[in-house]
Amino acid sequence: MNAAHWIAAAIAYACAACAVSGVGYTLVASVLIGRFFARAVAEPGSFPDITVVKPLHGSEGALLRNLSSFCEQNYAGAVQFVFGVHDPADPALQAVHELQRLYPQADITVISDSGLYGPNRKISNIVNMLPHARHDVLVFADSDVGVGPDYLRHIVGELEKPGVGLVTCAYRGEPEPGFWPRLSAAATHYQFLPGVVTGIALGLARPCFGQTIAMRRATLDKIGGMLPFARHLAEDHAIGEAVRAIGEKVAIPPFTISHACVEASAAQLVSHELRWSRTIRSVDPLGHLGSALMHPLAFALLAVVFSGGASWSWGIVALALFARFALKLCADRALQQAHGGLWLLPIWDIVLFAIFVASFGSSRVIWRGFSFEVDGDGLLSPARDESR
Repeated sequence: MNAAHWIAAAIAYACAACAVSGVGYTLVASVLIGRFFARAVAEPGSFPDITVVKPLHGSEGALLRNLSSFCEQNYAGAVQFVFGVHDPADPALQAVHELQRLYPQADITVISDSGLYGPNRKISNIVNMLPHARHDVLVFADSDVGVGPDYLRHIVGELEKPGVGLVTCAYRGEPEPGFWPRLSAAATHYQFLPGVVTGIALGLARPCFGQTIAMRRATLDKIGGMLPFARHLAEDHAIGEAVRAIGEKVAIPPFTISHACVEASAAQLVSHELRWSRTIRSVDPLGHLGSALMHPLAFALLAVVFSGGASWSWGIVALALFARFALKLCADRALQQAHGGLWLLPIWDIVLFAIFVASFGSSRVIWRGFSFEVDGDGLLSPARDESR
C-alpha cells in the first residue's frame, strides 16, 4: 500500500470514528429531548404588569399573525406593547396599524427613532424604545416569533422561581409554504433543538435566545441596560452571560415558541444558516467545533468515499441514518407535530454539514442587508469594501 492509500485509509477511519461518536450523541439526544419537554410548566403566583418590547424591521410574511398571538394572551395582569422602528416609512408599521384595528383594546405604543448606538441595529432600536416601557417586567421578543395563549403566564411563573433573573425560550420552526422554509424548519427541529437540550443536560451549554428574553427592570439595570450590547453579534448570548455574572440564573421553560421560517430561496437559506453558524463560532469556538458530532451521516459518507466504498463503511451509513431518523421521530413526538418529511432529513444533513465547514472560512456575516466583520470577542464592525 503506497502513501496515498495509507492517508486515505487513515482519513476513512477518522471519519468513521467521528460518525460512530455522532451516532452515540444522536441517540442520547433522542432520549433527552423527550425528557426535557416532559417537565411540568411553571404557573405564576401573581400577575405583575408586563411590557412586551418588540423591535421591528421590514415586512415579514407571518408578521401580523405573530404579532396577533401576543395580543391573545390568557394573562390577568396589564400588558403594554411597545413596537419600534428606525424609519417611519418601515413597512412593518402596516402590520402594527392592522393590529391596532383588530385589537382596539390592546395597549400599543409605537416608536420611530433613527438613533444608532452601534452596529447592532436591533439593540439600538430597543434602546430607543425602553424609555417608553411603563412596567417593571420586560419581555423582549423578536418580530418573527409566534406564541401560545399561556406564554406570558408561563414566563412569569418561571421568573418567580428563586434566583431566576432571566427567562428565555427554545423555539421550533414555523415554515411558510415551500421547499426552502421546510428545510429551514428541519434545521431548527433536528439540529438546533437537540443540540440545546443535550448541551443543557450535560452542562456544556449556557444558552440565551433573542426570540424571548424576559427580566425585571432591576435586573436590566444591574447589567447596565441594553446599551453595552450594541456591538455584539450574539447580543442574546451576551445578555445571558451578563445576567449570570451578577449571580442570577437563566431559565429555559419546557415549552417552545415558534420562529417563522420564510427563506424563499436557497441563497437566503444558506445566508441565514451561515450567519447563525458563524455566530455560534464567535461566542463558543470549542463548542462549535464539537458540534461536528451532530453530523454523523456526513462523516459516514466521507468514510465511504475515502475507504473506496468498503462494505464496513456502508454499515456506518446505515447506522447514522437510523440514529438520525430515531432523533427525528423523538423530536416530532416531543414537539407534538406530524412525522412527515423523513426524506428531507438526509438532504438537509449534508447541506448543513457543508455550511458548518464553510463557517470556518470567514468572519463575515450579512445581517438585515448589512455586511459585518466579527472579531474574536463576537463584536461587530462594518465589513471592508473589497471592491475598492
